[in-house]
Amino acid sequence: MEKMLIVGEVLKPQGIRGEIKVKPFTDSPEDFYAFKRVFLGGEEYRVLKARMGGGAVFLTLRGVPDRNAAELLRGKEISVLREDAPALEEGVYYIADLLGSAVETEAGEHLGVLTDIRPAATDIYTLEKDGKEILFPAVEGVILGIEPGAKRIVVDPKRFGEVAVKN
Repeated sequence: MEKMLIVGEVLKPQGIRGEIKVKPFTDSPEDFYAFKRVFLGGEEYRVLKARMGGGAVFLTLRGVPDRNAAELLRGKEISVLREDAPALEEGVYYIADLLGSAVETEAGEHLGVLTDIRPAATDIYTLEKDGKEILFPAVEGVILGIEPGAKRIVVDPKRFGEVAVKN
């Protein structure tokens, strides 16, 4: 399992006092209230203040005193240590734990390896097999089981065939 989890991306500086505007990658932007420290470009920053607005998160970080310092963080991913991340509900997984999983039917037919998950109203999973991409939405009835420890995702072959798109 990954030690670090990517939770957002710095969009831009906000104001003149070093605050940054963040696009959250978490299910709930309010998760940022729990973070005491974050990592940007491998460097640790202590979170002094977090606030929400318009679907974005605004962070004030120790060591980022003004707009010029905040500008240097533009476009960087924000990570947290796994132990600092909120506990997950049953049946909910971190994307980092699913990437690289083999996607198979109940009968064991290998359909590909999970290379990307695009969060949306219905997450879009991307598989790779023989150099080709296969995309499918994680809609009801397609995914039958997820075993993150075994790096395995089991899908219903009929439903998968109905919704999968090959690129």
